[in-house]
Amino acid sequence: MPNLYPQVVLEDEYDEKFPELDEACHEIHKACKGWGTDEGGLIDVLGTKSPAERYYINRRYPELYDGQDLDDLIKKECGKGDFGFALRLLAMTSDDAETKILRECTRKLGTEEHGLYTIICGRSNADIDLLKKTWYRTYETDLGTMLASELGGDFERLVFNCLQGIEEEYDEEVHTMDKAEEDASQFYEAGQGAWGTDEKGLFRILCAAPAEHLAHINTVYVDKYGYSLSKALEKELDGTTQEAAIFHLNMKLKPYETIAAEIKSSCAGFGTNEFQLTSHIIRYHQVLADTNAAHAEMYEKTLADRIKSEVHGDYEKLLVAIVNHACQ
Repeated sequence: MPNLYPQVVLEDEYDEKFPELDEACHEIHKACKGWGTDEGGLIDVLGTKSPAERYYINRRYPELYDGQDLDDLIKKECGKGDFGFALRLLAMTSDDAETKILRECTRKLGTEEHGLYTIICGRSNADIDLLKKTWYRTYETDLGTMLASELGGDFERLVFNCLQGIEEEYDEEVHTMDKAEEDASQFYEAGQGAWGTDEKGLFRILCAAPAEHLAHINTVYVDKYGYSLSKALEKELDGTTQEAAIFHLNMKLKPYETIAAEIKSSCAGFGTNEFQLTSHIIRYHQVLADTNAAHAEMYEKTLADRIKSEVHGDYEKLLVAIVNHACQ
């Protein structure tokens, strides 16, 4: 699985010696100075910066402007609508932005489980470790403790498996085809081959197996039992647990296609889910170029074209700017 956080965020490698990013900070200050906000100026700056560059801007801005927190500034200037929320996320580091999105998922009337599992499931060990640390730094409580108060049943069990960050590092001498045969058999015995489903057994294999090995397990499973792992999960699980488990599997086997499908889903049905669309575009910023290619192949339209057909105004301009810059 690809890291969604850039390396500078994972390692917290801040270095203030980037004059072009100092200029970006000055442009943000200029756009927010005086009477009225220059929304176009903010789009030109924050919508055209990579996650790594935005990390530096977030750290550098308060050094240049008397300790002014960039998130507080954007919140004051742009409000709480979809455009303002997206800009606020862009003004944060990647891990802080995800923590904010996760918090919003748990503050809704009834936990927004879909948004929650797309953040927790299908993540690299490095990403999930930093997310847990950032949550604790921000809210002074353990992320697992918070989730335990919100979730229950098999869905909680799956989320907690993902939260442990137990994916093994791929080693071709360990993750052999013989090992794939063994794990495929265990997967079958925990699901289709059992009287009653052993969810713990299924989740352990899904979470511990590295992507390359899980692909081998899937190949063996199809050859031996006539079903893919995804189809097996459809048969053995239901509801949100089924959706989350298949999402986790697909993020390992075909991450860019899975993200493309998520973005499309946020635009499906009666009206666009702007919260999900914003979250997906900004959370997956690091891999948008590959996601855009997958989206174009799957749906015969680019991400920018989909956004333009769904939303409008400054909000549209901002999301399109993010996508176009990421795909350059």
